[in-house]
Amino acid sequence: MAQQALPRRDARLGRAFGDERAVQGVVLLLPGGRAESMRRRSSRAAAATLPLARRLVRAGADHDVVAHVVHYRYRGWNGGEAHPVRDAEWALEETVRRYGDVPVCLAGWDMGARAALRAAGHPAVTSVLALAPWLPDTAEGGGAEPVRQLAGRRVLIVHGTDDERTAPDLSYRLAVRAKKINPDVCRFEVHTDGHALRQHRAEVLALAEDFALGSLCDRDFARPVADALAAPPPLGLRMPLAAGFGRSLRH
Repeated sequence: MAQQALPRRDARLGRAFGDERAVQGVVLLLPGGRAESMRRRSSRAAAATLPLARRLVRAGADHDVVAHVVHYRYRGWNGGEAHPVRDAEWALEETVRRYGDVPVCLAGWDMGARAALRAAGHPAVTSVLALAPWLPDTAEGGGAEPVRQLAGRRVLIVHGTDDERTAPDLSYRLAVRAKKINPDVCRFEVHTDGHALRQHRAEVLALAEDFALGSLCDRDFARPVADALAAPPPLGLRMPLAAGFGRSLRH
């Protein structure tokens, strides 16, 4: 008996958050995953991105911002295949097809943060938000994780100092290398917080909102973000996220 072929899997964009009729900016949310897995994408990881998607669209309503979660083909990064990077690149092309020449912010968590950083070279990308990025000691092939694709983009990395799943020191080292070719890189440290950034969730979401909408909508960044972008290493790459950040921001 002939073996039945496996069903084809395609990446896809989740439903749009926001009004699609007059889009001026797009946030693509890239969920976390695993180092190796050919299983179907994780619905739990995708669901974890929804609070930020809703918040960004609500806060960016006056600027016609929409958000989509990128649904991967596979749950894992899978070595040199880097499946979520290919899926993010497809999502960027689909965004251009749907909305035209609009600025895009790539916002990723964990594995998705690494994919966002890798896919940043696409011409539609204006900014990258990397939350608790998973960054192995060396990239596939033994070289350092690439950073040249980040030139010309605004980049914010956020990492909990007590993260035991993805090493904060690795995101700092990547930020140092990226800052050498791109002055618009900053990194915030969330003291005593872990990988999920739950302890200071309100501040992290406020920081993400301020950065994403500031980069998409040409509005002023909050003072701590502006200071972090302007500061030389290591100050702007070890910026502490203050308790209560965002309480006075526009909503």
